[in-house]
Amino acid sequence: MDRLKLGVITASDRASNGIYEDISGKAILDTLSEYLLNDIDEYYRCIPDEQNLIEKTMIELEELGCNLIVTTGGTGPSPRDVTPEATQNVCEKMLPGFGELMRSVSLQYVPTAILSRQSAGIRKKALIINLPGKPKSIRECLDAVFGAVPYCIDLIGGVYLESDESVIKVFRPKSK
Repeated sequence: MDRLKLGVITASDRASNGIYEDISGKAILDTLSEYLLNDIDEYYRCIPDEQNLIEKTMIELEELGCNLIVTTGGTGPSPRDVTPEATQNVCEKMLPGFGELMRSVSLQYVPTAILSRQSAGIRKKALIINLPGKPKSIRECLDAVFGAVPYCIDLIGGVYLESDESVIKVFRPKSK
């Protein structure tokens, strides 16, 4: 079974300065470890909400061979929230369906989900997904979109992801 190189980026001024613990990045790692049967090499970064630094970190993780890069934080409307802009700048293709579905799911829980700007895109052989900053929301959003993630990574030439079907169902079209 292929090893997954997984990049996790927490964009948070306060967490990167040690003001509080980054529980969101850990929530991503825990959730994906639960979903996947693959061995995972984790590349974790906790950085300030600075667009150029977020872009450099995404590029660095893609160049390290990460086929999946998941971010948390920086998706709101405040002036320091710039993760979607960084994602758009480094990606060749954007996948708006990810953000649409994540917001739709989040709206079932909080009316402020319409303020969130989650997005996803492709940079070479990496799928980059922007998630919100709260662990509960991270799980809700990943539960919603992960069914399409392994096939997306297949299509861009990444590693073959195998999920624990008792935890999460993934979709791949049947071969002819």
